[in-house]
Amino acid sequence: MKISLPKGTKDILPGEMIKWNYIENAFSNVCKNAGYGEIRFPVFEYTDLFNRGVGDSTDIVQKEMYTFEDKSGRSLTLRPEGTAGVVRSYIEKGMSSLPQPVKLFYMITAYRYENVQKGRYREFNQFGAEIFGAKSPYADIEVISILSNFYSALGIRNLALEINSIGCRVCRPAYNIKLKEYYKDKIKGMCADCKKRYETNPLRLLDCKNENCIAISADAPFITDNLCGECATHFSGFKNGLDKMNIDYTVNKGIVRGLDYYTKTVFEFVSENVGTQGTICGGGRYDGLVESLGGKDVPGIGFSMGVERLLMELESRGIILGKPERPEIYFVTVGEKAYAYARNLSCALRKAGIFTEMDLLGRSVKAQMKDANRKNTIYTVVMGDDEISQNKAVIKIMDTGEKKDVSLDSIFKRITEKKV
Repeated sequence: MKISLPKGTKDILPGEMIKWNYIENAFSNVCKNAGYGEIRFPVFEYTDLFNRGVGDSTDIVQKEMYTFEDKSGRSLTLRPEGTAGVVRSYIEKGMSSLPQPVKLFYMITAYRYENVQKGRYREFNQFGAEIFGAKSPYADIEVISILSNFYSALGIRNLALEINSIGCRVCRPAYNIKLKEYYKDKIKGMCADCKKRYETNPLRLLDCKNENCIAISADAPFITDNLCGECATHFSGFKNGLDKMNIDYTVNKGIVRGLDYYTKTVFEFVSENVGTQGTICGGGRYDGLVESLGGKDVPGIGFSMGVERLLMELESRGIILGKPERPEIYFVTVGEKAYAYARNLSCALRKAGIFTEMDLLGRSVKAQMKDANRKNTIYTVVMGDDEISQNKAVIKIMDTGEKKDVSLDSIFKRITEKKV
């Protein structure tokens, strides 16, 4: 019986990896240029990390996590997102004792059991970055600027930045009471998820994507009209900083994000392209998360983006990134002596960092030349047993067809010194 991929997963083949490598390098460079260090952390963690960190009222925890028991009966979960794992590492590895702020970025796979759609998989890839130890709204502005620089590096223009503030543990409880009062006579007409959220996390009622629920929420009170003094000052500083950096934005009072740990600043980059309309990146501040997971009272802010969604956005805009690497040398041989000589020389050239190819199937000279053409090789080196005995070979410049007779002894130096 043929074994196929599990639903919601995909293979990334070498032709596609050109794009993946390009955007991974671009993201890494943008983050490193801003002083962020890369972090890697486990694919699975103890389930309690996500219950406490992501929030047990979220759809992720209630519906989407891949949770299992190991052979010792401990509950483990495949990571559904990156921030909780980074925070756990920050606490466990004592990073709060390092000079602050600590700035980290990551490129990970994550796992959620959800409906499979175009650009949405059960195993998916995320880029993300986090700042710990900075309360200033300028930290919020920095993560926005990193994303702006990244999208510019990819050639993506005209993304809409939407921002909001969702308050903190001081002002949100009173706002939740106002929300529950607003929805009290309306909740019966809302979806089943919203009926649960009404009791567990009223703020999430504003995040529902059900059209009927959206219409009911249209006149709900906004938290930006109910912020405490600290949150109002922070949000004002955030907006002023964006203005000074000439970063365009819109205040969208309906943005609350889907995870319980967010406080104060939340934001999304939104595409209006046909076929990819919607959020391609989101993030915000989570000032109480480190403390809630057993660490010190350390502020934090970060973002994450789905790589598959990003690639869809690039494709929809007709942006082509990266080109297949061209083999610099392809050895075309006839006879055992020539093949053995070319094999040894190929090994030496590869060790010197030269992209080198040669035939492994015992094909004819014509077939080898055809393969060299198909791979868009820069030079071919043609040699047979007779040429080996005469210490010579022929180098052909594939783009022009020009040929040169050269000594075998000179090939390595010519190629490595780019004097072909």
